[in-house]
Amino acid sequence: MRKEQLVQTLEEQLRTVKAERQSAMRDPALLAARTALKQFQSGRLAASHADLLAAPDSGDAALFFLDELYGAHDLGRRDADLERIIPTLQRVLPLDALRVITEAIVLDALSERLDTAMARALGERFDQAGYLAAYRATAAPAERERQLALVQALGESLCALVKVPFLSATLGVMRGPARLAGLGELQRFLERGFGAFKKMKQAGRFVDTIVGRERQVMRNIYAGAAEPFAPD
Repeated sequence: MRKEQLVQTLEEQLRTVKAERQSAMRDPALLAARTALKQFQSGRLAASHADLLAAPDSGDAALFFLDELYGAHDLGRRDADLERIIPTLQRVLPLDALRVITEAIVLDALSERLDTAMARALGERFDQAGYLAAYRATAAPAERERQLALVQALGESLCALVKVPFLSATLGVMRGPARLAGLGELQRFLERGFGAFKKMKQAGRFVDTIVGRERQVMRNIYAGAAEPFAPD
């Protein structure tokens, strides 16, 4: 995909994410339910991938995935940064870096929509049984499979990103200007993802492990397994 196509996709998906979050901000009950859901999911993921979080080689990458892709904190600042400087990104970033940002936002847009649907079904207070029922009722397996495919694609793009010559130096040079321009969150996102994957010896295996486990969890939930989060 060329830079122009990536930019068009990025703009479209940012609008989707922004609309989803603004809708929740106007509804305090929905916002509280979404926050509770994200916290539940973040805790479950941390438990499911505790070994990856604890390992020196993959710990930073696992934290990056949990915080930046599934985290409960507000990512609105990062997305506002992106929206302001898309033309600049197209000029200064290499294709692989622009692809990582775009894929992260595409994943974010789908995850936000799925989370909103579940939050509406659950409310702020729920237990695991309610979560599992809402998971099955609010999204078809194909949508969850697409979500995992996007995680896989993003992980593979991060693996490719660390092989781009001189990118580490480029990100370092961008740090000062990014902060002065009020783009610290975007810079942090890029540096954190790049640094976490750069230090891993088997980044591709890490991505396959995360996605493989989550795919099994998804299948367990739709199959009605009694303990869907338990490792096989």
